[in-house]
Amino acid sequence: MYPIDKKENWFSGKGHWSNVSDEEWFDWKWQMRNRLTRKEHFLKYLQLTDNEMGGFDIAINKLSVAVTPYFFNLIDPNNPNCPIRKQLIPSSLESITTNVELKDPVGEENAMPVPGIVHRYPDRVLFLVTDRCASYCRYCTRSRMVSNAQDYGFHPSLEEGFKYIEKNTSIRDVLISGGDPLLLSDEKLHTILNRLKKISHVEFVRIGSRVPVFLPQRITDNLLSIFKEQENLWMSIHINHPLECTIELYDTCRKIVGSGIPLGNQTVLLKGINDSTRIMKSLLHRLMMMKVKPYYLYQCDLIEGSSHLRTDPSIGLKIISELRGFTSGYSIPQFVIDAPGGGGKIPVNPDYILRNDEEGMLLKNYEGDTYHYPSNEGFLSKNTFLIP
Repeated sequence: MYPIDKKENWFSGKGHWSNVSDEEWFDWKWQMRNRLTRKEHFLKYLQLTDNEMGGFDIAINKLSVAVTPYFFNLIDPNNPNCPIRKQLIPSSLESITTNVELKDPVGEENAMPVPGIVHRYPDRVLFLVTDRCASYCRYCTRSRMVSNAQDYGFHPSLEEGFKYIEKNTSIRDVLISGGDPLLLSDEKLHTILNRLKKISHVEFVRIGSRVPVFLPQRITDNLLSIFKEQENLWMSIHINHPLECTIELYDTCRKIVGSGIPLGNQTVLLKGINDSTRIMKSLLHRLMMMKVKPYYLYQCDLIEGSSHLRTDPSIGLKIISELRGFTSGYSIPQFVIDAPGGGGKIPVNPDYILRNDEEGMLLKNYEGDTYHYPSNEGFLSKNTFLIP
C-alpha cells in the first residue's frame, strides 16, 4: 500500500462550507439545493481557465453543470489539471466532435422495446427511472438525455417497464439506473424495489449509482432500512480517482455493506485522470479498504465531445498487465469496451497465452517468464495405464 492510501490522508470535513451547521451539511436536500450550477458559483472559489469559461456556454445545450458542495471540496482550486475538476467542470473542448463519436454510443435507443427499458442481453434489462444526477460527469454516455439539456424529454412510464419485465420471464436480473435512481424519494424507490421483488422470475436487482460518491448524505438510516428489506439487492457505484475516496465515503460504503448490500465499483478510464498504473493501483487499494469490489474498468465510450478525455485502449491493457501479480487478484477489475453501436460489453485482456495447440499451452506470467501447461488430451493419449 502506498503511504498516501492510509486513511489518515483521506479528505474529511466541510471545506469551503465550514460555517454551515452540521444539520444543514449532513442534509442531502441541502446539498442538492446548494449545488454549484453556474459559472459565477465556481468563480467564487477558483479561477476558471479559458477552456472552462467557454465550456459553460456549451454546457447549456449539451449537458448541464452541477456539483454538490461536498464533492466540490475535493477540487484543487490551484490546479487546472485536477482529476476531480476535469471530470465535472465543462471545457470548450466538448465542442469538438470527431467522426467516430456518437450521440448514443452504445446503441441503447435501438435496444429499447418500451421507454426506459434497455434489453440488450438475454436474461437482464436496464431500467432507466430518472434523468437527474447529483452531479454531472462530462463524459456521460447518456448525455443525450441526462439533465435534459438536449431536450430529450425523458418521461418513462414505470408501469410500462414493470409490465415488460413481468411479461418476459427470461429476465432474471434488473439494473436500475438513469440518471441516478438514489435521487428518487425513499417512497418511490421503495415502491420500485417492492414491485420488482414480487416478480417471481427476477432473481436479483442492482442499483447503479454515483450518489454515494457525490452525495453520501443521501444514504440515511431510513434508506438503509429499505435496502435491508430486499433479499437480493446489489449496488454498483462509480469512483474514478483515489481522491474521491473520503472518510465520509468510507463510512457510507461500510454502512451500505453492513445493511447486506454487496458493493462493486465501475471505473471509466480517463485521460489525465486515472490513466496510469500508479493512480489505478491506489484507487483499487482504497476501494478494497472500503469493502468495495473493483468490478469493471471501462474504456470511455465514444460520446460526442469526449475525445479530450479518452485514452487509447492500449493504455487500459497496459494498466491491467502491470497490476497483475503486483496487487491482489481480487482487486483487479475486468477491462471492457462497450462495443460502439450496441454490441454489449466485450472483455479485453492482456495476452498471457503465447501458444495453444495439441501439445498444450505456452503461458506468460506477470514477470514475463514462460511456462508450458500440457494438453489433457495429449497427456491422456500418451499414457497406457488408463482404464479403458
